[in-house]
Amino acid sequence: MPKHIFVTGGVASSLGKGLTASALGRLLKMRGLRVTMQKLDPYINVDPGTMNPFEHGEVFVTDDGGETDLDLGHYERFIDENLTRASNATTGSIYQAVLAAERRGDYLGKTVQVIPHITDEIKRRIHRVSTDDVDVVITEVGGTVGDIEILPFLEAIRQFRNQAGRDNVCYIHVTLVPFIGPSGEQKTKPTQHSVTELRSRGIQPDVIVARSEEPISQSLKRKISNQCDVPEANVINAADARNIYELPLIMNEEGLDTVVCETLRLDTTIDLSPWQEFVRRVEDSTIPVRIGLIGKYVDLQDAYLSVVESLKHAGFHHGAKIELDWIQAEEVEGLLASGRLSQLDGIVIPGGFGPRGIEGKIAAAEFARVNKVPCLGLCLGMQVMTIEYARHVLGLTNANSTEFDPATSHPVIDLMHDQRDVSDKGGTMRLGAYYAVLTPGSKVAQVYGEPVVSERHRHRYEFNSAYRSRFEENGFLCSGTSPDRRLVEFIEAVDHPYWVGTQAHPEFKSRPDRAHPLFVGLIGAALSNRATAGRRSSNV
Repeated sequence: MPKHIFVTGGVASSLGKGLTASALGRLLKMRGLRVTMQKLDPYINVDPGTMNPFEHGEVFVTDDGGETDLDLGHYERFIDENLTRASNATTGSIYQAVLAAERRGDYLGKTVQVIPHITDEIKRRIHRVSTDDVDVVITEVGGTVGDIEILPFLEAIRQFRNQAGRDNVCYIHVTLVPFIGPSGEQKTKPTQHSVTELRSRGIQPDVIVARSEEPISQSLKRKISNQCDVPEANVINAADARNIYELPLIMNEEGLDTVVCETLRLDTTIDLSPWQEFVRRVEDSTIPVRIGLIGKYVDLQDAYLSVVESLKHAGFHHGAKIELDWIQAEEVEGLLASGRLSQLDGIVIPGGFGPRGIEGKIAAAEFARVNKVPCLGLCLGMQVMTIEYARHVLGLTNANSTEFDPATSHPVIDLMHDQRDVSDKGGTMRLGAYYAVLTPGSKVAQVYGEPVVSERHRHRYEFNSAYRSRFEENGFLCSGTSPDRRLVEFIEAVDHPYWVGTQAHPEFKSRPDRAHPLFVGLIGAALSNRATAGRRSSNV
């Protein structure tokens, strides 16, 4: 039977529960344990797929097409495992399942209640990922202790230990130790109140992870230990780190994995050397390379979390430090005149939905193509690159996507015919992993180094293959297609050092110590571009 670790949070949101859980997952993997992870989210949406990125950050997509919380991206990057839709459960999906069961008569006419029906469904979701090929399941409970919507989850994980056995469950509580400027002190009172609230729900934490700006003293750890009834060794300090990939080493030095293994009666040893070598490589990545991210949601950088991390991973691969320039797509046309885009070594045009900022993205794609600036288009990014090429190279002046102009006379991006009559916004997209066959000799094939690849998708609109021959007769290569050649998956400009687009979201498969090939190719081309930047001038 797998061991279970439940991670809760208190005092404030965005303390780093997800990163704490992820770092612990990596440490347990380095101890030779088979680890999987899960997020329980208290919001009533069935999944985050229909949320505006300003509401919830990016939507992370799994191989099986699950639209999930962005913390699953952290999980996958740290534990290097492909998770599934079962790794994210929301209040909405749980109530949906319970109500469907009630309509079927599964409860034999009984009154359906939060306890036991909702809590039983939550426990079923936890058991769903507790397979025979897993040693440890780490479950993060979203929200903060004290939130009204979190109560059924706390009750479910409280019951879980009674059923699984005391030695099979470990509770970790992440809380805040703030520094109060006027008094010049770090304060433990928020932690005390948070633990008191958690204990009032029947859960005594086994481990407290105290988040702070600066390291806390041993005397403060002792105070937290005494006030919260947790052994002093089980008070772990997670002070702010220089980069998130240091966290496993910091947590190990604090003893997190040791006390968790003691709590769960796991007898293992750890070899940190591979991760230590990786962190040294991160610290040695100092060659500056400036990348412009042309986005619609740049005011909330979590909307592009996986893209940013993928760029960093590619930087680590090349020994480069990524300097990100966050550029609002709606302002691009004005920035062309200012010369700001001319200062970039490379450009990324990420995904998104809706017409806002599209003309700015098209202008950025044209700037990159004309000035030979390396450019990577992701999903919508590939589509605007296609529109740009159609307008300015093929002469199709009003070419567009039917998403933005349903009446366009040149719909170079269009819905697939089998999607046209679907009204459910949660069910009209191509989601999850799909294979693509790459064109031999193309830039895409060169960077991947293999003829067939699998990437994750999240989109409704496709390259219109009716225009394919016209594009390819004019220096635009469809460098990867679906196995039946019906759908275009990759595009590139033949006479450009790196003007590449993909209909997929490769950022979801990048790993810190194994960067994604498309991003590696972009940063490699950007470094070359930087070396020859003196010859570059703006022609747009």
